[in-house]
Amino acid sequence: MNPQPSIHSSLPDDIALKIASSLEGWRGLYIKKHNEMAEKAAGVVNFVERCLAFESIEVGHYLKAIKGLNTMEFGFKDIQMFFLKPDLNVLLNLVGLHYCIALLDTPAEYLMEVLHSCNISERQVHVQWWKLGRWFYGFRMRDELHSRNISLGDLVTCKDEEVLGVLRRGAVHEVLRIQIAPAKSETQRQDPR
Repeated sequence: MNPQPSIHSSLPDDIALKIASSLEGWRGLYIKKHNEMAEKAAGVVNFVERCLAFESIEVGHYLKAIKGLNTMEFGFKDIQMFFLKPDLNVLLNLVGLHYCIALLDTPAEYLMEVLHSCNISERQVHVQWWKLGRWFYGFRMRDELHSRNISLGDLVTCKDEEVLGVLRRGAVHEVLRIQIAPAKSETQRQDPR
């Protein structure tokens, strides 16, 4: 049986050489761009990891990481490749996801598909924030602590608008402080160690 001739064998040698060098140039450009984005992503990952205090991150640093992704012009595929991976800290997953929701305006169905394919849709974060105490008959009441666990999938489908709003706004107006951490499992909550 005769092997099928390749497209290059039917072309003159000089044209085939131009096509091959053009493809190699494109491939080299793609690899260079990928390596640049990987280096930028590593910078954001290092920034977030340096900002973690007792496994949580303050909202100011969290929003700065998202702004950094925007400044470096990350696209959806870049976020998928470098931030929506199960072996990363869930806070890095959240930074990438929030960037896609807030700044790339990525449709929810695309995000859910990626979260499911990467097996991270059920990963949870714990968000707690302190609201300034209300005034009552001339006295200011104690500051109020609010706390929620929410999965990455639920953030995409906006199942808890209050948490998403707090993450978008940051510490402004009546919100004094916001901390974001990986959610602890039930056994970790019960174990005092």
